[in-house]
Amino acid sequence: MSRKIAFIGAGSFGFTRDLVKDILSFPALQDATIALMDIDPDRLAAIKRACDRIVAEGKYPATVFATLDRREALMNADGVITTILQGNCDVWQHDILIPKKYGVDTCVGDTRGPSGIFRYLRTVNPLLDIARDITECCPNAVYLNYTNPMAMLCRTVQGVYPQLLTSGLCHSVQGTSQMLAKWIGAKPEEVTYTCAGINHQAFYTEFLWNGKDAYPLIRKAVTERPEVYNEEIVRNEMFLALGYYPTESSGHNSEYNPWFRKRQDLIEKYCLPGTGWNPGEYAYILKEYRERETTWRDEIDQWFKDPLDLARGEEYAAYIFNAILGDGEMFKFNGNVRNFGLVDNLPYGCCVEVPVLASKHGLEAIHVGKLPPQLALLSGTSAQIEELAVEGSLAGDRDMIYQAICYDPLTAAVCSLREIRSMVDEMFEANKAWLPQFK
Repeated sequence: MSRKIAFIGAGSFGFTRDLVKDILSFPALQDATIALMDIDPDRLAAIKRACDRIVAEGKYPATVFATLDRREALMNADGVITTILQGNCDVWQHDILIPKKYGVDTCVGDTRGPSGIFRYLRTVNPLLDIARDITECCPNAVYLNYTNPMAMLCRTVQGVYPQLLTSGLCHSVQGTSQMLAKWIGAKPEEVTYTCAGINHQAFYTEFLWNGKDAYPLIRKAVTERPEVYNEEIVRNEMFLALGYYPTESSGHNSEYNPWFRKRQDLIEKYCLPGTGWNPGEYAYILKEYRERETTWRDEIDQWFKDPLDLARGEEYAAYIFNAILGDGEMFKFNGNVRNFGLVDNLPYGCCVEVPVLASKHGLEAIHVGKLPPQLALLSGTSAQIEELAVEGSLAGDRDMIYQAICYDPLTAAVCSLREIRSMVDEMFEANKAWLPQFK
């Protein structure tokens, strides 16, 4: 049976291009209909050309069409992927610039803290609209979300539309496992692990190389090889202190706790040096997006000139679709789902990132028990803040948003309660056109 896969926010060129390539690499999905939808006609036209190239060079019997109509893309779809961004840099720059005025130094700002919460408040409205359309146009579809802030968005959608077969996906788990394997000299396929927590704040509670505990080797690499330590300074400091390795990059992790960004001397010590993907430079992601505003067309043009590698990548989505919609080969991944008896010492009903099994039976999240207490304390604080922010958005209650940000560890480390109130008021004012849930 030919399947239909809809991409909402298809103008996210890198994500869509790679995911389409992966999906079509599975024999059972090679004749799929790929429905591309975006609100930007220029980016939509570019990704349509890219997908047509993948189909042509792979000699796949697939069909690709592009549309500005979301419901047309979703109608009778078997699978849905969202990779949306609500507002351009002129909108979300305030997530980073306003907190900086109050001493809250942000590197990425797409997950938690004042920047992540306001990104959530803007993004939750269109994502709920998409979820509503899924329930009407393709209620049995497998819905996979890549949009951040992952935990709060998935928690809201899964709470409002619990009937949907859905999970949120992030590449930090498999990406970090490959990095750790490299550090100890293992091949990626030789390591296995159990990973649990919340998105961007999960930990490997077990990391094995050929069935044996690899943590002593990881500790040896971090403490004895400067090039390894400097590659991920923040994460390595967290590992040495907490005993378990976190999944997300140092730049991200530096924002989620009070230890690294509350003073300039700490920022210069922990957040600027390093050779990793994102050591922690202030406004890193804003600078990246500003640059892409003027270079994305050149990058796409270059992609069409380069040879095309059709090899399957490591993103989870295609494997999940194949397990449920394709040949039925089961696939275990780390997904974002609500905590109904999965992690015993994180808040009931919050969004957790845990092992999930995809098969012809759908998605089955796996109980992992208790996190080590030092990890539950860190992730549990963030999860409770996220729960408060979600409830505040659903209720249209500005005070609940303020109170959630009051408890953000980094914000609380540098701001008084009155300063936080002023910052939040300023952020509401900058975002008022994008927040219809607050009257």
